[in-house]
Amino acid sequence: MECMNPGGTGKDRAALFIIKRAEEEQRLPKSCDGGGGIVVEGTSGSTGISLAMLCNTRNHQLIVVLPDDQSPDKAALLRNHGAIVKIVSNCAISNPNHYVNVARKTAHELSGEQQQGHGRQTIFSDQFENEANFQA
Repeated sequence: MECMNPGGTGKDRAALFIIKRAEEEQRLPKSCDGGGGIVVEGTSGSTGISLAMLCNTRNHQLIVVLPDDQSPDKAALLRNHGAIVKIVSNCAISNPNHYVNVARKTAHELSGEQQQGHGRQTIFSDQFENEANFQA
């Protein structure tokens, strides 16, 4: 039945758990309060598309770091759902320029701005290590 999700995959459920958990823990403003946080994710698959749809409906900005071996159609779809897409060269996860590492660094930098009173609440959704993803 997961194919009946808006994005057509089980990643919609995982993305929803990740976003709702961050809102419940006040790491993102709740959508019922207007939303307005920033979610950053490094992805090459369906999780980014699911996050893009959810962030759009919950008034959060999504920044996706995508490896350059993904189709231009995927980047276009993410942008059509309101995501900011940053494309980086594909490389090993041990490389600091790997798309997941770039996403983590971007979220960290934006969080630092928010802590200094500039910018908005920001999270690195961290699909590969986020407990909410596993609980979904």
